[in-house]
Amino acid sequence: MPKARAELVSVSDTPFYHVISRCVRRTFLCGKDRATGRCYEHRRGWIEERIRLLASVFTVDVAAYAVMSNHYHLVVKLSPYEVKPWSTDEVLARWCSLYKGPPLVQRYHRGDDLCAAELRRVEEYAETFRQRLADLSWFMKCLNEPIARQANKEDKCTGHFYDGHPWPSPLRGQPSAVPI
Repeated sequence: MPKARAELVSVSDTPFYHVISRCVRRTFLCGKDRATGRCYEHRRGWIEERIRLLASVFTVDVAAYAVMSNHYHLVVKLSPYEVKPWSTDEVLARWCSLYKGPPLVQRYHRGDDLCAAELRRVEEYAETFRQRLADLSWFMKCLNEPIARQANKEDKCTGHFYDGHPWPSPLRGQPSAVPI
């Protein structure tokens, strides 16, 4: 029986994890489909670009990655304590570099005058985003979702692109993979 991700990830035991995410429907992530002759190699660039963006926003360091024809591997180092000293503005700026953010946060960014209750709500949003920016599950969601949407649009189909949730496995000691 599968274990919950919270039971698999323990930064106190090891900060390094190997994560795999596979495609469904015999879908190509990259490479060339010999049956149809279609080339999907350009998708490798989508993934590499997204990994670099997310590594600059989250407290998840990508030690190595490999993109295969129907899946990819990541070796990540989790550093959840790095988010604690970030200011509210830094947290909101990082999160809003990925998502538009709630209207109240947008008003805060514009410099609109907010009442005390609205400022407290902005702080609550920032705390939620702070937790997400240190979370492996959110990192993977932010990596997989836009790639899946792009690929499904290109393939003119709907539905799942990746097979369930990517499952991490702990790495003991330093990874032997090549860093990006």
